[in-house]
Amino acid sequence: MLAAILILMTSAGAHAQTTTPSKPGIAPRRITTVPIGPNRTAAPVIPDAKPGSVRIVPIRPALQTPFQTADAMSRAERLSLQSDLTWVGNYNGTITGEVSERMVNSIKEYQKAKGGKPTGVLNPQERSVLAETARKKRESAGWKIVSEPMSGARLGIPGKLVPQFSTDASGSRWSSPTGTVQVILSRRREASPTMANLAEREKKEPTGRSVDYAVVKPDFFVLSGLQGLKKFYVRGTFQGDEARIMTILYDQATENVVGPVVIAMSSAFDAFPPEAEVVRPPRKTVEYGTGVVVSEDGAIVTDRAITDGCLAITVSGHGHADLLTEDKEHDLALLHIYGAQNLKPLSLSGGSATTNVGIVGIAHPQNQGGGSAVTSLTAALTPGSGGGSMLSPPPAVGFSGSAAIDGNGKFAGIALLKPAVVAGPIGWMASGQGVMVSAEIVRSFLSANHVTVDGHSLDAKAAVVRVICVRK
Repeated sequence: MLAAILILMTSAGAHAQTTTPSKPGIAPRRITTVPIGPNRTAAPVIPDAKPGSVRIVPIRPALQTPFQTADAMSRAERLSLQSDLTWVGNYNGTITGEVSERMVNSIKEYQKAKGGKPTGVLNPQERSVLAETARKKRESAGWKIVSEPMSGARLGIPGKLVPQFSTDASGSRWSSPTGTVQVILSRRREASPTMANLAEREKKEPTGRSVDYAVVKPDFFVLSGLQGLKKFYVRGTFQGDEARIMTILYDQATENVVGPVVIAMSSAFDAFPPEAEVVRPPRKTVEYGTGVVVSEDGAIVTDRAITDGCLAITVSGHGHADLLTEDKEHDLALLHIYGAQNLKPLSLSGGSATTNVGIVGIAHPQNQGGGSAVTSLTAALTPGSGGGSMLSPPPAVGFSGSAAIDGNGKFAGIALLKPAVVAGPIGWMASGQGVMVSAEIVRSFLSANHVTVDGHSLDAKAAVVRVICVRK
């Protein structure tokens, strides 16, 4: 009997199954699977209404959860995301770059506030708008990372909110002209200090403090509440016998403006930074950018930062690319791919823009489920330093090196995404500032390197490619 059953199962075929009829009297449809795709993944084939034809129904991959999406980001990207959410008032935790329910919920709250679907995962357009909104708020506050002159402690200071500065042997003070907002860094010696003892003392001094939030960790403590008619926030720590404590005081009427800044200041506060520390964003092991094909023989212009320090550079769909030269002043790189066919180089002549441009590039694959679709975004141009132009909002991650297109559909320049100093545990974040290198500079760079620009197409979507850098 067992042998008979096995024979029957074998004869049915490993790649066939019969569906159960959904209604009485309807014959079951026979579904077979055929191998498709580069990995020969089986997909079901269902007979179509017409005799002798079939309809292929692809198997859709399971979607990632918001936590899986966040976990796949680099820590620098998560730090940047948490910082931006902080500045727009949706995140009130410590900026650590760690994946958390608080971070995912903050993303959902931001999406709801913008009238979007609260998926917990920002699409490229949402991420660009968030980054630009946060950048404007930092700029409005005059955000900068400073070192307190007496101790070397590092703080994030909203310079436009607290422009007045004074210092003495006990610490330093930043204040608004009327004292509405004050930032105080105090230093004092303590005999055998502990975090708990420091926190208890700060609860009682000065007299009249009412604490509504307190947390004591092994390496720092935080208190907040009311001090007279002002709100206060205290973050402190110690090293050896020296305690360093940052206190922020602000009128309750300024809560909407100062509240998000306080969270950013808390995360940026480094009471005992290492001496002569050089702060640089870590390079990613695998970094994605966009390049613009400028000649039929395989010349590509892209962002120099994307190609810096690469063991290998690959252009999707075309294979290995050589790095020929760089323009460090303008952050451009020239790549070349060999043996490529059917390239559609972009025409680089005749374009100019003064107000708005379209950014045509390819988002980081994490932002599009591993895909490589070409996307278009719109950005406003504002004057920048050194005669360059700033892009608002800046291009999303993966778009650096994209083509900037003017209102007439002509090439206006290369869009770059540059790191910006904002808030975080080590004082920097890759939140990004958008910069456009003008078409004139790009043409001069290519001419200086004897590149024959022979593109006649105005189809930027056909001319952009994904550039992948692999590092150690």
